[in-house]
Amino acid sequence: MPSAPQQPQVNPWIVAIAVMLATFMEVLDTTVVNVSLPHIAGSLSASVDEAAWALTSYLVANAIVLPMTGWIANYFGRKRTLTAAVFGFTTASVLCGLAPSLPVLILFRILQGATGGALQPLSQAVMLEAFPPRDRSKAMAFWGLGVVVAPMLGPVIGGWLTENYSWRWVFYINLPVGLASVIMTRLFIFDPPYIRRSNRGIDFWGMGMLAVGVGALQIVLDKGQEEDWFASNWMVICAVLAGIGIAAFIVRELKTRDPVVHLRVFANRTYSAGVFLMTILGFVLYGSLLLVPIFLQTLMGYPALEAGIAMAPRGLGSFLMMPVVGTVLGKFDPRKVLAVGLVGASWSLYALSRLNLEAGYWDIFWPQFIQGAALALLFVPLTTATMDPIPKEEMGNATSMFNLMRNLGGSVGIASATTYLFRRTQIHTNVLGAHVTAFNPRARMLSSNLQSAMIARGSDPVLASRQAYVSLWNLVERQASMAAFVDTFLALGVVFLLVLPLLLVMKRPKNRAGGVAMH
Repeated sequence: MPSAPQQPQVNPWIVAIAVMLATFMEVLDTTVVNVSLPHIAGSLSASVDEAAWALTSYLVANAIVLPMTGWIANYFGRKRTLTAAVFGFTTASVLCGLAPSLPVLILFRILQGATGGALQPLSQAVMLEAFPPRDRSKAMAFWGLGVVVAPMLGPVIGGWLTENYSWRWVFYINLPVGLASVIMTRLFIFDPPYIRRSNRGIDFWGMGMLAVGVGALQIVLDKGQEEDWFASNWMVICAVLAGIGIAAFIVRELKTRDPVVHLRVFANRTYSAGVFLMTILGFVLYGSLLLVPIFLQTLMGYPALEAGIAMAPRGLGSFLMMPVVGTVLGKFDPRKVLAVGLVGASWSLYALSRLNLEAGYWDIFWPQFIQGAALALLFVPLTTATMDPIPKEEMGNATSMFNLMRNLGGSVGIASATTYLFRRTQIHTNVLGAHVTAFNPRARMLSSNLQSAMIARGSDPVLASRQAYVSLWNLVERQASMAAFVDTFLALGVVFLLVLPLLLVMKRPKNRAGGVAMH
C-alpha cells in the first residue's frame, strides 16, 4: 500500500493567521448587525421585528451546520471544506450588502450562516494540529482572541459603519478579510494524512432530524421573549419540533453505522465536563454581553456608538490576558487556572450588580476589564483541557460539538437574561409602585415638591399635578429597571460559582502545556 504523501512543512503561526482571519470575520458577524437593525428596517421598508429575522436566520443556519462540520470535512476534505466555507461566507456577505429587499437579505443571511457555521470548528481543529503539544495553549490563546474579542467589537464597528457610511458596509468589510483568508488557506493549509474522502454512506435522516431539532430550538431561543414564550402557539410548535427532532437525532446517531455526528465522544468524562463548562461560559458571556449595552443606553443615556465604546474594556482585558495565559498554562494545572477564571468572572458580575444610577465611567470600566481578563483565563485552558483526551481523528467532530454548545449556551443565555430582566422589572415596578400613593408621606412630599417646582416655572397647577405624577412614575420605572439589572448580573455571577465543582470531574491534561495529547 503506497505511503501517504509527505505534508509540506509550514510555520504554524502562518496557519494560525490564516484561520484566525476566517474565525474573527465569522464571529464578528454574530453581533455586528445588531446595532444596524433600525437602519436596515428603514432602508428596506420593514419593521424592526421583521428585520430581526436577518439575525435569527443567520443563527439558525449556523446552528444547523455546526455539528455536521466534522463529518463534512472528513467526507470532502478539510482544506476543500474550509476554502469553500470562507469563499461562500465572503460571497454571501457581499450579496447581503447588495440585497434590495428584506426577503432577499434573509435568504443571503441563511447562506452566510450556513457557510459560517463550518469556520469555527474547522479553524480550531486546524490550529490544534498545526502546533506541537507544548505550544497548543499559546495557539488557543491566539485563536481565542477572535472568539472572545470579536463579539465585543461587533457593536462598535457596526455602529460606526452604520452612522458614518451605511448598514451595507457592515457586510462589505468582510470582502478583503475573506479574500485574504481564502488565499492563505489555499497556500498554507493541508489535510493531514488520515483525512481522505470517505466512501461511507450519508446519514440523510440524521441530517434532517438535526436540521429540524436544532433549527426549531434556535428559533425558540431567539424569538421566545418577543413572542411571550409558550403563550404563543408558534413557540409551542417550535418547542415540540425541537424536542422531537433532537431526541430522534440522538437515538438515530447512536444506532446508525455511519452517523453524521459521533455522539459517543461524550463518553469521555473530561470532554463532557468541558463541553458543559463551555456551554455555561457561552451562557454567561453572551447574556452579560447583551445586558451591558441595554443598561448603558436605557438607564445611563449613552448613544449606541458610545455604549459600544464603553464596552471596550472587556475586549481590552481579554486582549492583554490571552498571551499571558498561553504562557501560564505551561507551568500550572489548567484546572487551577480555570478555577481562578471562574471566581474572577463571578466577581466582575458581582461588581456590576453593585452599580446604581449614579455610576460613572470608571465604575463600569473596571468590572468589564476584570471580566475580559477572567474570560481569557477560562477560554484557553478550557479548550485545551477539553480536547486533551480526543484522538486527532475525532478532532473535527469534537470541535464541532464544542462550538455548537458554546453558541447554543449563548442563545440560552441571551433568552434567559432578557426574560429574567423583564420579569424582575415587572416585580420591582409593582413593589415600588405600591408605595406611590397619596397615603405615603414620602411619595406625597416628593410629588408636592415636583409640583411646586413646575408651578414656579409657570405651569398650570392642574397640569403641574399631572406632570408631577408622571415624573414620579418615571422615577419608579427607572429604579425598578436598575434593581432588575442588579438581580440579573448577580444571578449570572452565581452561575459561574455553581459550576466550580465540575472541575473535579475533569482529568489533568497529559501535556504540561495543556495541549492536546498525541495519539
